Amino acid sequence: MKVLVVGGGGREHAIAWKLHNSRSVEKVYCTPGNAGISEVAECIDVDPLDFDALLDFVKYEWIDLTIVGPEDPLSKGIVDAFEKEGRLIVGPNKAAARLEASKAFAKDFMRQNGIPTAEYRTFTSYTQAEEYVKLKGTPIVIKADGLAAGKGVIICKTHDEAVAALRSIMKDKDFGDAGDRVVVEACLEGEEASYIAFCDGKTILPLASSQDHKRVFENDEGPNTGGMGAYSPAPVVTDEIEKKVIERVMRPVLEGFRREGVKFKGILYAGLMIKNGEPSVLEYNCRLGDPETQPLLARLEGDFGEIMKAIAEERLSGIELKWKPQVATCVVLASEGYPGSYPKGREITGLQEAAGLQDVVVFHAGTSFRDGKVVTNGGRVLGVTALGADLKAAKELAHTAIERINFEGMHYRRDIGDKALRRAKI
Repeated sequence: MKVLVVGGGGREHAIAWKLHNSRSVEKVYCTPGNAGISEVAECIDVDPLDFDALLDFVKYEWIDLTIVGPEDPLSKGIVDAFEKEGRLIVGPNKAAARLEASKAFAKDFMRQNGIPTAEYRTFTSYTQAEEYVKLKGTPIVIKADGLAAGKGVIICKTHDEAVAALRSIMKDKDFGDAGDRVVVEACLEGEEASYIAFCDGKTILPLASSQDHKRVFENDEGPNTGGMGAYSPAPVVTDEIEKKVIERVMRPVLEGFRREGVKFKGILYAGLMIKNGEPSVLEYNCRLGDPETQPLLARLEGDFGEIMKAIAEERLSGIELKWKPQVATCVVLASEGYPGSYPKGREITGLQEAAGLQDVVVFHAGTSFRDGKVVTNGGRVLGVTALGADLKAAKELAHTAIERINFEGMHYRRDIGDKALRRAKI
């Protein structure tokens, strides 16, 4: 079959790479793609938010299946547009995608459906939000309500930081319209983990566990990012905790939407905080995580194209996921200045040398071509992913590959996976 991937980041490179290696897939297209994706898919110049143009392309090229990577097209109704035309597509419709598109909606949804999460209040008034922060004290978490590329969540340790966060979101509009409303919530303690499942409206098919690293600097310091690295599996998600997550966190989403007459079909991602064996939800996403997708797909066995088609055709009950026994880790190489403003167009060297290592895949996120050379074109540039017998081996191999890569201003976290290594005392 022919498959179209919508998006152009590291997650989409991993998806396109996995499809390229699927027996059921004849050809992969991607819009807009990036320099790395162009090696495994034909990149097309169509705006991912121009649904009419995308549908024209799908019809003209006889595309069998479309997979949506990023959240923005989902929140704007790409699935509704495709399904109206009878086209197979993987992702939730606009009504279900509100779970990610609005943090206020998500928090209300969780409360209504008994899903464990932090205490919160929602505000459209800066003054009222500031008064609430003063009342509750710190630490406290300030969230822009709308989509902000993973950067709209600010963990504030002091009152001054909380006020600055409110000003940044609500007055300075650093996240645009996403900051018209804010969610102010209690700061949960514990260890974070990502739990992702494929859903077809009836069946929940969990993926292996993983752990993201959101803060830009080591030891979880600095502002939130789209993700600076991840590994899978995550030991913090034990079998006992996983049972709780499925019953208390995942299944209530499908049932809650079903009561509203909405079918949740696609990918459901729960960002968790785990403390004393009890999971609470930090946020929901309605698509694969980035960079969690990179280590997850590096470990996933079988025909990925068939799995995605089974989601769209609502027949996941007949699918079984199999995983390589190795641990996979992904380290993100970022541009100077990220997650703030950053330069573009800096030449990247050493890509072939790094990718030539056994059990290493270098996924491109923010890259493009200039004069025949691969250059930086985003904040998160590359995701160096490696498999190893254990987390220590996977991490060492990833860093061996990173030593071969260079671009001006490159920075990355050297402590991806260290929490798990300390716990295991490896």
